[in-house]
Amino acid sequence: MAWVVGTGAFLGLLAIVLGTVTLRTGWIVPTARRHVTRRQLHGLGALFMGTYPLLQSLFYFRILPSVSWEVRFFGGNAFLFAGLLLIALSQMLPVRRSPDHADLSGV
Repeated sequence: MAWVVGTGAFLGLLAIVLGTVTLRTGWIVPTARRHVTRRQLHGLGALFMGTYPLLQSLFYFRILPSVSWEVRFFGGNAFLFAGLLLIALSQMLPVRRSPDHADLSGV
């Protein structure tokens, strides 16, 4: 069972690193570049989704003090669903147009 939790911790760390890289540099994994229109939302969503398995593994290995199962369950689900919502919004919201670009329809 420990290897399953360890794998989740590794994937959580990987998601946190990718979210941090997205927030700092704007780089996104090549398979998601075509779909993402808001990079900051995508980075925050990756951070939240990576926090969920990492916290669960820290509780499992008793690195963090144990809390009730309700707190772990509802807190973890809050991080997971917030991350899913942010990633979905980063792909569904339209691209922001800066006011500096000329409106070609009025020419």
